[in-house]
Amino acid sequence: MNFESKWLEDFVALAATRSFSQAAQRRFVTQPAFSRRIRSLESSLGLTLVNRSVTPIELTEAGQLFLITARSMVEQLNEVVRHLHNLEGHQGEMMQIAAAHSLTLGFFPEWIARLRREGLPLASRLVAANVGEAVHSLREGSCDLLLAYYDPDASMQLDPELFPSLHLGRSEMLPVCAAAADGAPLFSLDSGQSVPLLAYSAGAFLGRSVNQLLRQRALRSSTVYETAMADSLKAMALQGMGVAWVPRLSVSAELARGELLVCGDGQWHLPLEIRLYRCALVRKASIRLLWRKLEGGLASDHS
Repeated sequence: MNFESKWLEDFVALAATRSFSQAAQRRFVTQPAFSRRIRSLESSLGLTLVNRSVTPIELTEAGQLFLITARSMVEQLNEVVRHLHNLEGHQGEMMQIAAAHSLTLGFFPEWIARLRREGLPLASRLVAANVGEAVHSLREGSCDLLLAYYDPDASMQLDPELFPSLHLGRSEMLPVCAAAADGAPLFSLDSGQSVPLLAYSAGAFLGRSVNQLLRQRALRSSTVYETAMADSLKAMALQGMGVAWVPRLSVSAELARGELLVCGDGQWHLPLEIRLYRCALVRKASIRLLWRKLEGGLASDHS
């Protein structure tokens, strides 16, 4: 196998733009020359990386997997050059982390602070995203790590061989509502009466387990509001609009202040597992170090 490093940068640019002409402009070469370089890369690998029959172009399955390696190799080369020129000093590699919205405030700050206190001063950049977007980022190699709740049914559609994961902790989904004037919950799941439901929209990750619970328990309810965002459901619950199932991490402060109350006993609670995912093809030294430390029990909740 014999190829030039610039071809990897060409391929990364093509994957980002999905256009030969735009990628050629980004790489400051003519489109014919750029196309020849992509062909040369494919010939060197013995693989078809790009489906040219559609517009915008798409990566083949082999291309999608190779993109992760290409990005990693380009990043490593750039990292070495920056280090040799002493442009980064002691800062080291920046970890790109995509996290589910409900974990960005309730879990991530304490977890990353604990890592630093326990001797792992990693530099990180956090991007909040819905689960689908975060999974796409990990698949495409635009983030190094994915922090999310584990979905035992769909397993987030990630191959565990290619995208291994580690358990970081446990939480639960709680049915909550606002308090009435007398301090009692505005609504009760155990009263037998129909309750206004603040629901997750179709396809939302957290909504699948909630919907399954509602079917099993035959809860009488009428949906008054839908969204994919747990924080939005919490905001509506605070306004007294209905009952919402929200991760405990997202409502701990409101529960402590009595602004929200749990309105159902343990049979209405749903367990959640917090997991960290990575791509096995990414070879960043900081990611490998973090993974080894976590496997050894660093900053993990083994409840």
